[in-house]
Amino acid sequence: DLPLDEIARLEKLDGSEINEAKKILANEATALCHGPEAAAEAAETARRTFEQGEAASGLPTVEVAAARLEEGIVLFEAMREAGLAQSNGEARRLIKGGGARVNDEAVSDEFRQVTNTDIGGEGVIKLSAGKKRHALLKPV
Repeated sequence: DLPLDEIARLEKLDGSEINEAKKILANEATALCHGPEAAAEAAETARRTFEQGEAASGLPTVEVAAARLEEGIVLFEAMREAGLAQSNGEARRLIKGGGARVNDEAVSDEFRQVTNTDIGGEGVIKLSAGKKRHALLKPV
């Protein structure tokens, strides 16, 4: 329940200030649909992911066999398996277009291998498609 005066204030924001409005509205919408606890958890995940660049635990996680990471998984296949692309072709276009990242580092080689050397300090590999879609690969 956002007060009308707060809505009026948010309507007047422009430029970089509009991000504040987006955060507030996203939090309110999540609270209405899923409850205040889910909204708080989503806000924390977003803050850690987008503001601190962490591989937040609230991100979608896909388990992969450790043996596959030993051999290496072609990035476009990993992105499809992680749900960041509908097909290998879509993933390849995303990578070639500069929209793919592994652990927040841009990747343009569609045949790059994702291996156990990519596992970060949190025990996962963070894959990103664009600025707002992320998933974690967790070796098992």
